[in-house]
Amino acid sequence: DNAQVTKFTAHNQVNLRFSKYHGTGNDFIMVDNRDWTIRLSQEQIVHLCDRRFGVGSDGLILIEPHDREVFFMNFYNPDGSQSFCGNGSRCAFAFAQKLGFPAELNFEAIDGVHDAHLTNGLVSVSMRDTNLPVIKGDELFVDTGSPHVVRLVSELDEKDLIGIARLIRYSPTFAPGGTNVNLIEIRDGSIHMRTYERGVENETLSCGTGVTAAALVAAYENLVESGVVVHTRGGRLSVLFSQDETGFKTIRLLGPATFVYEGEISL
Repeated sequence: DNAQVTKFTAHNQVNLRFSKYHGTGNDFIMVDNRDWTIRLSQEQIVHLCDRRFGVGSDGLILIEPHDREVFFMNFYNPDGSQSFCGNGSRCAFAFAQKLGFPAELNFEAIDGVHDAHLTNGLVSVSMRDTNLPVIKGDELFVDTGSPHVVRLVSELDEKDLIGIARLIRYSPTFAPGGTNVNLIEIRDGSIHMRTYERGVENETLSCGTGVTAAALVAAYENLVESGVVVHTRGGRLSVLFSQDETGFKTIRLLGPATFVYEGEISL
């Protein structure tokens, strides 16, 4: 109704320049905030990510100054909450290339320092060291910068992901923050997966921390090895890692980061 539209168009004070990128269908609004002039409220972030009233995306990323690293990747989920984002970090690197940053660089995110570079046209980003998966409730759980449950299934495409995932995501086992939920199936030595993302509260076409979690859990179960290809609904990525008795190290997420368009929106 008109009241809803008025609610979102009453802020015509700022013209925000942005670029849109996606990493295997996981799409992000990218904003250059190196001069610290952009200060967005939670309501404005939710509005920007809304696919009907705003630009529409799986998250918002601001590239901001940092006192030690090349930049800070300030990532927001569509509900305004914050976490690390694997595909978002790859897209942030691609956007940084457009802004003139070096082809190999370190950046800071909410979970610490990451490095990124181009490999044959694909963006490779380091992920933080990760403990071995643990059983929480009835589920295998691993934190790859964002919390993930990974469940091995058969007939992946037939599963009611949203129904299954919401029972887990809102389970008291994972309260109060909840968790992302991934269903995976191993076919011909590669992983096929679907992800329900916390903060988006829906299935997304891809999730970088989820892809990483899927690879690590499958490796923990001795089903795959480093360099495994992971097929999401939005495309394919690869995960490289080393493993010892304490967990996983030298983890890298590799895949495309694609520019879509740039524009301006009034807030």
